[in-house]
Amino acid sequence: MKILLVTDSCSDLPIEYASKNNILVMPFTYHFKGKDFEDDFGKSISYNDFYKAVREGELPSTSQINVYRFTETFKKYIIEGYSIVYIAFSSALSGTYNNALLAREDIMSEYPEADITVIDSKCASMGQGLLVYYANEHIKNGMSKVDLVNWLETKKLYFSHWFTVDDLHHLKRGGRISATSAVIGSLLDIKPVLYVDSLGRLIPVSKVKGRKKSIKTLLQKIKTDIDDSKDQVVFISHGDCYNEVKLLADSIKAEVPCIKKIIINTIGPVVGSHSGPGTIALFFISKESRE
Repeated sequence: MKILLVTDSCSDLPIEYASKNNILVMPFTYHFKGKDFEDDFGKSISYNDFYKAVREGELPSTSQINVYRFTETFKKYIIEGYSIVYIAFSSALSGTYNNALLAREDIMSEYPEADITVIDSKCASMGQGLLVYYANEHIKNGMSKVDLVNWLETKKLYFSHWFTVDDLHHLKRGGRISATSAVIGSLLDIKPVLYVDSLGRLIPVSKVKGRKKSIKTLLQKIKTDIDDSKDQVVFISHGDCYNEVKLLADSIKAEVPCIKKIIINTIGPVVGSHSGPGTIALFFISKESRE
């Protein structure tokens, strides 16, 4: 039975990569300037226009993928004879994973032989995307579904996520920091460094003074934590700040010898609604698990 690899738009994968590799990406939705849009990788609203509006004060909101959408999508491909592996946005950040489980239960009651696996990635943005990337490589290399699911569950917590943000008020809005911390931090040019923990939660780890130092902290994290026993693909996502990310990528290539390839992409509107413009996020396979 052919494997269909499914993920959602919070993976922030480059649309060209997903299309070329026949990865089904299910869109979250977001409410923006009085209208609802699917997170369709910048087709409906360009990334530039989205971040420009957010910088000017627009406050978008987001919605998870509901059970009905999952049921209809999964059922279509089950009828066509596919075995489905859905790699979901972290359950600690969205109810989408649980909705996919409910959809699976509904389908199994009607199609008991259906083969659907739902994976809680415990990942976010291109960390989720990087997990999908490696899953796709394994499928192309002939890995069975049983072995693929085992690999995903065994290895997902080795996918390291390190973030910094430029505007603290977006973290305040999402409840990550207090209003007082956001105001004081902004006045003092304090930039937080955050990571995703073993439960898939976004956790502030440290605070540094100034943008350059926060980006340098990301560089230091990959230098000390990356599994350098094999060549690696590294993903970097950003909130409309490509020039800074390009400098970070160049530094990583120069200072981390095990890097085979770096893929950069913009953070989409759903994740970007919560992280804001100027976010930089770095993803790689670490020597140690997040557990």
